[in-house]
Amino acid sequence: MKKYIAISLVLITTILTGCATTGSASPDEKRALVQSMKNNTLNKLYAQKPDVKQQIANSAGYAVFDNANVNVVLASFGGGYGVVKNNLTGKSTYMNMGEAGLGLGLGVKDFNVVMVFHNQAAVNRFIEHGWAFGGNADAAAKYEDKGGALVAEAIADQVTVYSLTENGLALQAVLKGTKFWVDSELN
Repeated sequence: MKKYIAISLVLITTILTGCATTGSASPDEKRALVQSMKNNTLNKLYAQKPDVKQQIANSAGYAVFDNANVNVVLASFGGGYGVVKNNLTGKSTYMNMGEAGLGLGLGVKDFNVVMVFHNQAAVNRFIEHGWAFGGNADAAAKYEDKGGALVAEAIADQVTVYSLTENGLALQAVLKGTKFWVDSELN
């Protein structure tokens, strides 16, 4: 049974990561799409929490990711892509993400994550190691401009994380692990 669950987690995460990327576009087109997603996400976050604009401007760097997530009773799977901007060097690092978790949940949602790194060590640690573990409890019911979802905020290890739900219907309480890794095609 454990082997079946592990294989299912890997398969679903791989599928979701593939769905969340930009398919057969060229690397330049993919980078442009990621930058567009980043700008749109930041504009939405600034509209809801204007003080974050100054926080990002004064930070060592920030990351913006787009993520699709599926919750099926006792398991959660997700995948996505994004970019880390190092404010001190000006360098952008394109990354992918995959996540899996266990807990009670049901639904599907598309959401964006913005991470603000408060020192250079946090930026470097994220790019080099990319693991994140944690708990997540949320409720979202949103499609385009209808419905609602909270902008969630968490602070840990010199990183502030904001989560914005784009679309989806989900009710979950999940303990999960997320792996972020450098996209070798786009860097």
